[in-house]
Amino acid sequence: MSRSGRDLDEDDVRVRPSRGKSRPRSKDRPAHADATPAMVVAVDRGRFTLASDKGAIVLAVKARELGRKGVVVGDRVAFTGGGSGVDDLARVVRIDHRATVLRRTADDSDPVERVIVANADQLAIVTSLANPEPRFGFIDRALVAAYDSGIAPLLILTKADLADAQPVIDAYAALDVPAVAVARGDDRAPVAADLDAVRDHLRDQVTVLVGQSGVGKSTLVNALVPGADRATGRVNDVTGRGRHTSTSAVALALPEGGWIVDTPGVRSFGLAHVSLDTVVRAFDDLAPGLDACPRGCTHDEEECGLDAYVRSDAHLQARLDSLRRLLNSRGASDETPTHEESGADPI
Repeated sequence: MSRSGRDLDEDDVRVRPSRGKSRPRSKDRPAHADATPAMVVAVDRGRFTLASDKGAIVLAVKARELGRKGVVVGDRVAFTGGGSGVDDLARVVRIDHRATVLRRTADDSDPVERVIVANADQLAIVTSLANPEPRFGFIDRALVAAYDSGIAPLLILTKADLADAQPVIDAYAALDVPAVAVARGDDRAPVAADLDAVRDHLRDQVTVLVGQSGVGKSTLVNALVPGADRATGRVNDVTGRGRHTSTSAVALALPEGGWIVDTPGVRSFGLAHVSLDTVVRAFDDLAPGLDACPRGCTHDEEECGLDAYVRSDAHLQARLDSLRRLLNSRGASDETPTHEESGADPI
């Protein structure tokens, strides 16, 4: 016999158990005190290659508890789990504080910052002296990015067998940027003595290598790290540009100690994220002259107090000229060689 609606009571109503009551959620997160420290050496579509402090190479994914925190090459992290099986991935459970962050934007109008690498000590700007010719605009903008990040800059000038390196070295002498020239031998590989000079600058440092396509960056990496097998390309005879051969950033351990981070070849170095004050702060020797600058001074105007400050010092005048060139590079193209802006003689 069926029961009418009037005969139903609360005992006839099916109540679905609350998920929250069955398993209360806690705000406390596990400390992972036993997690293994490591460095991120490669990133590929949500999976991370880690070099643990114990010497193991581990493939990992990011733990859900980290939320939307990004993980980039150079990050110091801690992981748990992981094994030898392809499906047995470790989990990145902690991302340590980043001492430095190298960023760039796609162009000067792009508000989105792209982190290239974390925790680098040094930015090596690789440029060829010929085929293709050095692009001073790109070098200037890379230097601005280095100063903004608090990373020491280094110039590596390749193909020194094709052109004299001194004009480029002189162009940046006032900035006290160390430079090393690398010539090629008969087999197109870097000359051993020049390679040793590069190693001296890289030893025990985490160094990011940036450079436009075709400057010989991958060839240099292959010489520094035997077995790296980074793809190399050639320069287009018509456009003077190289073909992109490195498609993702990767950190490689140097045999003599330290790391190099090889980055994809780039044709622009956007600086939309860099403020004028950030660049000026990198010039400590000019700082006392800033007190005489009017409010909102761009340091490239008639009322700028820095002109009077450097007037009797040729070295400081050269430093100010270099500072203004770097400041101007924030709004100029980095595609065209600018010998006039650099102060260097044509190569």
